Amino acid sequence: MVKNPPDGMPRLTPYLYYNDLAAALEWLGKAFGFEERMRLPGEDGALMHAEVALKDCVVMMGPPSKELETASAQDLPRVNASLYVYVDDVDAHHAQAATAGAEPGELQDMFWGDRMYAVRDFEGHHWTFATAKKEPTAP
Repeated sequence: MVKNPPDGMPRLTPYLYYNDLAAALEWLGKAFGFEERMRLPGEDGALMHAEVALKDCVVMMGPPSKELETASAQDLPRVNASLYVYVDDVDAHHAQAATAGAEPGELQDMFWGDRMYAVRDFEGHHWTFATAKKEPTAP
């Protein structure tokens, strides 16, 4: 019997659209520490699908498509979604993102117990990275 979801895939996986998919693979690794899992070229040789991972997190990505009515965040007037990712050391992650050319927001200690920062990637997708520092509390 086929496993559902397949091995190595979480039950929920975000799918992002990038105008420059090859650059996204490189940038997400350099700035955010993601590791490339796969790249799949189409018949014309251009990338049609790729995947990156950070620990147990997987992000799928592909190029925008008029036929599928998809767009890069770069082509949208406002942020329509955000990814919230837990990392082991948000302070070190913040420094890595800044060193790679990202423009991360300030680190903040939130009332629910996370230390976090928000940042947009090179095409405008909104990301928040956090480390849980204490048990959640009500405001």
